[in-house]
Amino acid sequence: MSSIKANQLKRDMFVLFKDAPHQVLKCEFYFPGKGSAFARTRLKNVKTGSVYEYTYKSSETVETVDVDTTELQYLYQDGDKYYFMNPQTFDQFTIKKSVFDGKEIYLLPEMKMFALFYEGEVVGVRFPPKVKLLVTEAQDAVAGNTVNAPKKEVVTETGAKVMVPIFIKQGETIIIDTESGEYASRAN
Repeated sequence: MSSIKANQLKRDMFVLFKDAPHQVLKCEFYFPGKGSAFARTRLKNVKTGSVYEYTYKSSETVETVDVDTTELQYLYQDGDKYYFMNPQTFDQFTIKKSVFDGKEIYLLPEMKMFALFYEGEVVGVRFPPKVKLLVTEAQDAVAGNTVNAPKKEVVTETGAKVMVPIFIKQGETIIIDTESGEYASRAN
């Protein structure tokens, strides 16, 4: 573990808060006209999933937690458990659905991603910034519906529902931003 000043905190860092490892979900800095600067954070306990709001003074010291990052390949799902394999060692890992924070809808067979380990346990996953998904359900565009960049909802091969421009048709492959869950572009 190492120490940093609170003004160096960033989103997705892991810190020690109340003697437990927490992931920084949100960090906003404020510089009031009077008094010292401070950082408002939202922290998620990696063991229990509880979320806390905490305000750090910018001069406060924060303990960071060492988290190991390992590339894993997605194999399959069984209920609320997802199974992954390390492509170098062929070790298999089980990851609970709660670790994904709703992003499991972007998982494709054999997809490679990074898992974050703390004391041998998976505490987080890092998806690729964008994924290509096939559109399996899409309604046809309605003639005349072209005011203000209209959008329609489509369903992808993984079951993800995404708002896309009306020209996207069933059978096309689209690129989705995994951070926001929004349509980015068509895939070539």
